[in-house]
Amino acid sequence: MQRASQIIGRISTAPKRSSNAAPVIDSEQVACAAWARAVGARLAKHTHAAKLVRGRLVVEVEDETWKRNLFSLSRHVMRNLEKFIGPGIVTDIEFRVLPPRREPQRAQTLDLSLPVTADEADGIEDPVLRRLYRTSRSKLA
Repeated sequence: MQRASQIIGRISTAPKRSSNAAPVIDSEQVACAAWARAVGARLAKHTHAAKLVRGRLVVEVEDETWKRNLFSLSRHVMRNLEKFIGPGIVTDIEFRVLPPRREPQRAQTLDLSLPVTADEADGIEDPVLRRLYRTSRSKLA
């Protein structure tokens, strides 16, 4: 029971209903907090316990390989979860592959060292093709 109290102590609790009321901790918070302890630090870096839905703990994984490997370990992980938080809270584990997250991108700046052309047709060297390009472009507009 000491392990469960350590997990509960780390959980950020919901705001109190009144000044005398004790903080409310639901089973979802306990299950998600116990996930990292149940699988270990190495696996916890590649997974994230997202939510608890009707006894099923939904765990987000990086890719399909992690999903298959963790599924084969699910019985062992379930025993660890029961050892840390008690039986009946988590009855099943569902692994979901998250789409890869894109890194933030910097805005591209205008390169002022390049010459600015008034018309893109000026880049065509052949005068006949340049004239044909300009006339065909004007017909489309």
